[in-house]
Amino acid sequence: MKNEHRNAHPYIGMWVTADGHIRHELLPNGRYDEARGNRKSAYQGCYTMKGDHIEYVDDTGFTADGDFIDGVLYHAGMVLKREENREGSKK
Repeated sequence: MKNEHRNAHPYIGMWVTADGHIRHELLPNGRYDEARGNRKSAYQGCYTMKGDHIEYVDDTGFTADGDFIDGVLYHAGMVLKREENREGSKK
């Protein structure tokens, strides 16, 4: 049953900037966890998605949004790509 929730939306997972500094993990429960550099969980909050658009509200009330276009997340001037977490394929 957990796998059904995990696969509920195609954008659930880890999204990372090219330099790896910003990491957004979109969780299947509608929460996100953002790491910045060595700072894990720098920001946390909720997100909602409508189609390819995402709206964020962090736990302090700050809001932001972004759009998924051709497999890339454009958010607040950042470009994030999905990080594939397959065993044996990590480089």
